[in-house]
Amino acid sequence: MSIRILGLGALVCSLLVACAGLGFRPSAEEYYAIGMAYLELGKYAEAAVWLNRAKGVDKTKVASEYNLGRIAFETGDYREALRRFEGLLKKDPQNLLVLKATAYTHIKLQNIEEAQARYQQVLALAPENADDGYNYALVLYVMEQYDQSEQVLAAYPFALQENKEALLLFARTQKAQQKPEAVDRYAQWLATYEEDHEPGMAQVRTEYASALEAGGFYARAVEEYRKALTELPASANPEDLSPATVRYTLARLLLIADPESPEGITELTQALREGFDDAEALESLMDEEGITQAHKTEIRRLIDEGPPVEEAPTDAEAALVLDESPDAIEKADAVLPKEAPRDVQ
Repeated sequence: MSIRILGLGALVCSLLVACAGLGFRPSAEEYYAIGMAYLELGKYAEAAVWLNRAKGVDKTKVASEYNLGRIAFETGDYREALRRFEGLLKKDPQNLLVLKATAYTHIKLQNIEEAQARYQQVLALAPENADDGYNYALVLYVMEQYDQSEQVLAAYPFALQENKEALLLFARTQKAQQKPEAVDRYAQWLATYEEDHEPGMAQVRTEYASALEAGGFYARAVEEYRKALTELPASANPEDLSPATVRYTLARLLLIADPESPEGITELTQALREGFDDAEALESLMDEEGITQAHKTEIRRLIDEGPPVEEAPTDAEAALVLDESPDAIEKADAVLPKEAPRDVQ
């Protein structure tokens, strides 16, 4: 960074010296070079000053206008960026670089249909570009055109092998269409990327579990839901995947897939303790044919009364939890009643 700044300073100084000594103004190309140097450094206000000066000459006019659009985009002024990009497209409708910038700006502005139209133009001009194909597929997915999104991604098999976002979107398009192939796609993604321990890993795993559940692979689905719970933070933000929601989903599956087991009620009780409060989802359990009447009676009690309060640990249990020193077992044993010995794990 310091070398770049030094180089920029030297360039500006040389231009000023030339102006003073020879009595002429810097050329538009030199203005443009200074503006681009500032842009690379992230100094957008300074870059805009020099690029606006460069716009006065046709040779740098289009490039300067495009980079002024970039500055508007980088500073969050998407409407101004779009105005500049669309203006350039009126003069050059097949400018691939500007088409891409326009499409992405439309995404930022939530103009999904306009973004779709621009990406269609991009791929018509450069069908081999996998990154543009992914962006187009993403737009189609947002528009719930899952089949078309899948078809676009399928045209880039190498990208699906090398790009985690493309492979995950491919799995999601198949899941949205309830295709059994989604199970294999999610399994492929997790086998390749689960070691990365990304923040969104639990979200992907719950989607995989849902696909497994839809395919009737209940035991594997339960396993994935439980793994997702271990990968979630103790308290998630309201916008994030909630541990309580995942636990409710696990409870619902257990109640249906293993109706004779008490595990489903146990997980549902814990979900309520963790803050699950979707009344509509809870009421829907009463209409599930796979849940036994005995469990429905318990579910109704939990809905009406809430989960029972967890009992406070005894002195002995508290000693085991709080004291992690090597002699903790001896200390805990000292407070246990002699007439009721117990194993200490």
